[in-house]
Amino acid sequence: MEQKKRVEFTSMRREFEPTTIALVIVAESPPVSGKYFYNRDGKLSEPLFNALMKQLGIQPETKLEGLRQFQERGWVLVDATYQPVNVHDKRARDLVIAQDYRELCSDLRRLLGTLWNRVPLVLIKANVCRLLESKLREDGFNVLNKGRLVYFPSNGHQHNFDRQFREIVPQTRAALRRTLTAT
Repeated sequence: MEQKKRVEFTSMRREFEPTTIALVIVAESPPVSGKYFYNRDGKLSEPLFNALMKQLGIQPETKLEGLRQFQERGWVLVDATYQPVNVHDKRARDLVIAQDYRELCSDLRRLLGTLWNRVPLVLIKANVCRLLESKLREDGFNVLNKGRLVYFPSNGHQHNFDRQFREIVPQTRAALRRTLTAT
């Protein structure tokens, strides 16, 4: 993977990383289109951004406002790889994600600090769920999917995403209360 691109994407994300993280959402990768979730110059209508704002009940006037509110809620989005893979076929996408797995784990541990194994993670996009859930669980991360897929919110899957994500989010809130109570 091109290290320069990774640094650019993660620096955009770092500006909006919450002080206390309540939920980590693990997605596939930034898209080739440049419609990166943390690009403050993007549009409110970007599928993933729009879907996550709806999950939080937020109707921001600007993307920057939405990113700030996302941050205030304690949510952060991390990509399984920072190499845009949406131009590749399924096999090639999966290979890149598998190759970058150790970087993902390092990124999550850095981000979550001493609570790395307690803060809840939700995986989104079917291939990310299939490829990473068991690996992350085996490595001690608190993955809430429990075998449930969460489709990416585009190409007619917006309603599926909404339903699938909401099935997991209430557990996330309960897990956060347990995490904060234990510390």
